[in-house]
Amino acid sequence: MPLAGLLPAIRTRLPALCAISTLLALFAAQLAGALLPHAPLLAVSGAAGLALDVRLTHRHAALLAPLARVRLDVTVRQLLRDMLLMVAVLRLDEIDPEREMPPLLGALSVFYVLHFACQAVSLLVRRDRTLPVVTRNIDISALHPTVAPPRVLARQAGHRLLAFSAPATAGLLVTALTGQARWGAVGFAASLTLMGSGVARLASWLLPGKRAASDARVMEWLADWLAEYRPTVAMYFSGGASSAYQANMWLSTLSGLERPLIVLRERFMVQRIDATDVPVLCLPKVATLFALEDSTLKAMLHPANSGKTSQVLRIPAIKHAFVNHGESDKLSSCNPYAKAYDEVWVAGPAARERYALADVGVEDRDVVEVGRPQLAAVRPRSGPHASMRTTVLYAPTWEGWDGSPGNTSVVLAGEALVRRLLADPRVRLLYKPHPMTGSVDPRAGAADRRIRAMVQAARAGRPGVRPCPEAEAELARCGVELDRLTSTAFRGAADELERMMLQGTPDGDREYRIARATAAWEKAYWASHPEWEHLVVTGPRPALSTCFNAADLLISDVSSVVSDWLSSEKPYAVTNTSGLSEDDFRAAFPTVSAGTVLTPDAAGVPELLESVRDPRRDRYAADRARLKEHLLGPADPPSTERFASAVRELCARADERRARVNVRQVPAIPAPRTAPDDASTGRGRPGRATA
Repeated sequence: MPLAGLLPAIRTRLPALCAISTLLALFAAQLAGALLPHAPLLAVSGAAGLALDVRLTHRHAALLAPLARVRLDVTVRQLLRDMLLMVAVLRLDEIDPEREMPPLLGALSVFYVLHFACQAVSLLVRRDRTLPVVTRNIDISALHPTVAPPRVLARQAGHRLLAFSAPATAGLLVTALTGQARWGAVGFAASLTLMGSGVARLASWLLPGKRAASDARVMEWLADWLAEYRPTVAMYFSGGASSAYQANMWLSTLSGLERPLIVLRERFMVQRIDATDVPVLCLPKVATLFALEDSTLKAMLHPANSGKTSQVLRIPAIKHAFVNHGESDKLSSCNPYAKAYDEVWVAGPAARERYALADVGVEDRDVVEVGRPQLAAVRPRSGPHASMRTTVLYAPTWEGWDGSPGNTSVVLAGEALVRRLLADPRVRLLYKPHPMTGSVDPRAGAADRRIRAMVQAARAGRPGVRPCPEAEAELARCGVELDRLTSTAFRGAADELERMMLQGTPDGDREYRIARATAAWEKAYWASHPEWEHLVVTGPRPALSTCFNAADLLISDVSSVVSDWLSSEKPYAVTNTSGLSEDDFRAAFPTVSAGTVLTPDAAGVPELLESVRDPRRDRYAADRARLKEHLLGPADPPSTERFASAVRELCARADERRARVNVRQVPAIPAPRTAPDDASTGRGRPGRATA
């Protein structure tokens, strides 16, 4: 490995290497102190080793991960520390090995028996408090939930062991220094009291008064809640921690529908969903997922494909529509998986044509154009560029799962592009990288970090008048208010069940208050930064649509960002890192047809900036208007109305299907047998029921 690549690896591993080396050196010193014997060396090394172990376990647990991989975890380390102390005490001339050592050894054995008993009880408690469903924005008071036990008892075995064994270790150290066994006995008495009371307290969560509801009771409650709430349409989502944005972009649209529901499959995802009043229901197992089969749910919207999607598609009573989390010309926007859904909802005619050309099995009759309702906040271009500065938004996409060099410009073109933009004194750069940049290709992550450093350096070196301190104070105040509305304060010990209890039915106007607080924060954010200041924009705030409104020009890759930007009809450019010629690039990716194509060396940036500043040089204005309608559909009726109409029609299809099934399942009424006397008198006719 070249030296340039070796240095980052050394810097990454050096802290762990130093911590482990120091810890092992203290163990070696303690061993020497026990065997010599040398009481001061034993006491210093033992106390320092315990203190370092406590510090690392509490503050820097990741540094100790290599020790755990070689089975030298915290339990083994503490047991080794205690055994070395017992050896040292045994070798003291002042200690009677036959009279004074057995009680100490017995106390040590009982302490570890209690430790492992606490481990077993904590496992039982955690299993008992892990319900088959996870909820948010739903009242679960009928399940009589309780608060979680202290974290040190239920979830932090290493912290508990080190804390509760500290008195025993201290007592043995004093015994080693003084030669008096009673100090060790006092220390063990304190440690046994702590561990024993901890086991007893933790076990109380298994008693009827604190025990969580059984799985059967929870599923019975879920059926009752579904029958009472009567959900109509749901958003189904499954994915990794970094993919939550794919679901969050649909929250505002979903909340405007009739009795909506969010269905998740991963427990951690419940807290990854942004603030919303829509009920959230996580069903991790397939068996619990099928509780939806008997509900009133008619339609399910899917913003992303996942391996677990096929499981919910097995519920025939629900109609499924794939809504995606953005559209682009990339092949990933025409995934063959889409043919598994009842309908595929797209923004405009371009996506319909894209599926037809891709020939992945999606029938044209199943494609529904609904526009992009999330773009309602994007303001259209109001006129020619009038500001002295040109605000450029550079929003590249990530590298993708296939590693194609044409996916992201960050690796091959990002630094050259940013360098040219920063060289223009009339440019203000907003750099907003994709949240998954670097998650597949480390080169993309490294390039992203270098670009951020370039932007920050240019920002620091640019002179200008900054807003008054009151602007930053207002931003901080708005941030505190927004955080208060969008987050729930949990205790450090709160577990899943306690969070469900705290995140019950929300206030009726919370979404309205969040919208107002978000608008106030965004206004304060831009007011706190002067119009000449370069910015690196990360995280969920400010939203991408807000950056659209602040920018005069977009530079991006072939991604859904370009399609969304076109709703503003402002100029844009796309980087070509695919290796194709410009003509072939435009032919392969229609979204590029109304924008400038930039090469990896970014040589066309000066001309691009002039076309933004001088409308006479903007030769793509008319093309952008046409492409906007082709990609996003007509402006009338609005996308929100088209989307709501598509939901109603999909629900109607589900109702029709249920009606057909009910007709087929009505059993034929058997003809009653005709009594002999009825036949002789002519009353009743064979094959027909009589009244």
